[in-house]
Amino acid sequence: MGEISNLVMFVLEWLSQFSAETLTISATIIGAGFAMIAGIGPGVGQGFAAGKGAEAVGKNTDNSQSVTLVMLLGAAVAETSGIFSLVVALILLYSNPLIGLQGAGFVLAASALGAGLAMMAGIGPGIGQGYAAGKGAERVGNRPEYQGLIVRVMLLGQAVGQTTGIYALVVALILLFANPFLA
Repeated sequence: MGEISNLVMFVLEWLSQFSAETLTISATIIGAGFAMIAGIGPGVGQGFAAGKGAEAVGKNTDNSQSVTLVMLLGAAVAETSGIFSLVVALILLYSNPLIGLQGAGFVLAASALGAGLAMMAGIGPGIGQGYAAGKGAERVGNRPEYQGLIVRVMLLGQAVGQTTGIYALVVALILLFANPFLA
């Protein structure tokens, strides 16, 4: 335990040589990179949806338009957590309100990093929503007469699944624009 606290003290002492602005800019760059890791979720989810759509069309080519529509609609919803992450990354890179603020450099830097890290919560919704889209496309391929019902249920499930991504976006925006530790 003593070695860990010595390492922490060493790192904090080393960081203290940098200005608050330098720390914040550095953490902003890293935070933006972390935010974009959330793109893993939509990528996996959309790939699953596309695969299930292709599978459904391969089994029943007569329903290809219906299956494609459901797959594309579901995949678009699955992308929202990736879009949220992109927005936070762009805010961090181009208009981070923390840069230039007076205050504890470490708090400012941690806020920028925290905003980026928070967006990693978007991985789950992207995968889950893509899974729902894939299953929706699969079912429409098998039962095209139920397309309307399947799409409604799929979208309702995706909306509920998106809440984690929305929570992450809210936390990231609070850290950037209404940080309670900077008051």
